[in-house]
Amino acid sequence: MEQAMDKAKDKIEGEGSYTATADYNKRTAEFLKKDKVEGAAREAATALDGEEGASLKAAEAKGKAGDPKGQGAAKPK
Repeated sequence: MEQAMDKAKDKIEGEGSYTATADYNKRTAEFLKKDKVEGAAREAATALDGEEGASLKAAEAKGKAGDPKGQGAAKPK
């Protein structure tokens, strides 16, 4: 993965980076093949019910509001 990132630095791809997309897709497929999805889901549920639950839910609401970074950018119509 490090070599792919080094090669990516040599090229300027801008938004919609094909290299980043390919890397994400590869890592996601590897995660799914390891069959760890259920464990991750349980961890997430535990976190939501635990001490950090309120902040996680607030972050989710902020993301769903359409301005997760708080930059006030207008939504595309």
